Amino acid sequence: MTTQIWNIDSSHSGIHFSVRHLVISKVRGTFARWSGTITLDGEDLARAKVDVVIDASSLDTGVADRDTHLRSADFFDVEKFPEITFKSTRVEPAGGDRWRVTGELALHGVTREVVLDVEHSGRAKDPWGNTRLGFSAKTALERKEFGLVWNQTLDAGGLMIGERVDVDIDLEAVHQVAAA
Repeated sequence: MTTQIWNIDSSHSGIHFSVRHLVISKVRGTFARWSGTITLDGEDLARAKVDVVIDASSLDTGVADRDTHLRSADFFDVEKFPEITFKSTRVEPAGGDRWRVTGELALHGVTREVVLDVEHSGRAKDPWGNTRLGFSAKTALERKEFGLVWNQTLDAGGLMIGERVDVDIDLEAVHQVAAA
């Protein structure tokens, strides 16, 4: 079988997160700078390898003061932990175009196994003749499992910031053609 390298096109992809705020709403954000590859052994997705590196300082919730706080030692501590990484360890079919991608997520100095529920949305040729693959994925993380424990208790009960972080990922990867 032929090994194929697919570069994730971050300009047509996104890593988005949301977390409850004051129990009643959600704050949403994204990471602006990141890169990654998908390595395929032939056409067999079950043998795929996924590697992603995220610039933790590139998080963006649309509010500069909040983003500065999230980059501080209270949360991501980007001075000490500048990167978030994901390396797949197992890919399993979950029926139809769905897959379970298990991997090691390194965040805030802690590495834990996470499972992504992935949908393969197909393959297409772009107008320039490049072959592209599409995927969407979801997972949920518990902040405390990664040492992200800052919070405040509300007078009416509950926590200022939810413990669960929902992550939604949209990927478009372009086939890396060997140089002639």
